[in-house]
Parts: sequence; structure tokens; C-alpha cells
Amino acid sequence: MKPVVLDASALLAMFFGEPGMEKMRDLFHKASEADHPVFISAVNWAEVLYRMERKQGKAGYETARQFERTTPLETVPIDRELAESAAHLKNEHNLGLADAFAAALAKSKKAELVTADTDFKPLEKEIKINWLK
Repeated sequence: MKPVVLDASALLAMFFGEPGMEKMRDLFHKASEADHPVFISAVNWAEVLYRMERKQGKAGYETARQFERTTPLETVPIDRELAESAAHLKNEHNLGLADAFAAALAKSKKAELVTADTDFKPLEKEIKINWLK
């Protein structure tokens, strides 16, 4: 299985029952069977947590945390190299900051980026994107 990086929109699609939910469930099932991690940057993970809590209160926040503890989801901390890459991508492609971190992580891991966010369109020539929608 090729390395996979998630944008927050991918996890939120699954949690909120949006288009792409089944694709995400299948991805996690395959990752579990292959014993491969599914990566998300700490910045994107924070975005997932605050959106879950905003929409579903403390129960939503805890649902996300429980999911992270019981699946192959691996939150990647931010270091200087990733921050510098994200800054460059943000500037070059006019991305939101969290999106820039997802793209930088995908580039650093030579991974496929899974997203429902069309803001990544300008990056299609730089990284492999798996669109949920």
C-alpha cells in the first residue's frame, strides 16, 4: 500500500457522513489489514478536532480521539522542515495554512493526498491527489 496522507476534509467527510465516506472507510480497512499507517499532520488533526467539537460538542471531540487511538491513523508532529515546506507551498499555491501542511506532509512522505477540498487543484502536478468527490 502506497503511503497516504489525509487532509482534514477527508476525515470530516467520514465523520459527518458526506460524499467519500465509504471510500474513507475502505481506506482505513485496507490500511489496518496491511498494518500501514494513514498519516495526518498535527495541524490538520487540530482542524478535525475543533470541527468535531464545534459540530457535536465534547462527544464529537472524544469520537475523533477514540478513532485515532483505535485505527492506523498516525498524527505527524510539525518540525522545522515541514513548516518551511508548508510555508513555501502556501505562498506558491495560495493555500490555506492547514492545507499547506497536508500538502507538505504528502510531498515529504512521497504519499498520495486524500482530500475533498478542491483548493488542492493547483498541486496536481506536484503530488498525487485522491479526490473524495
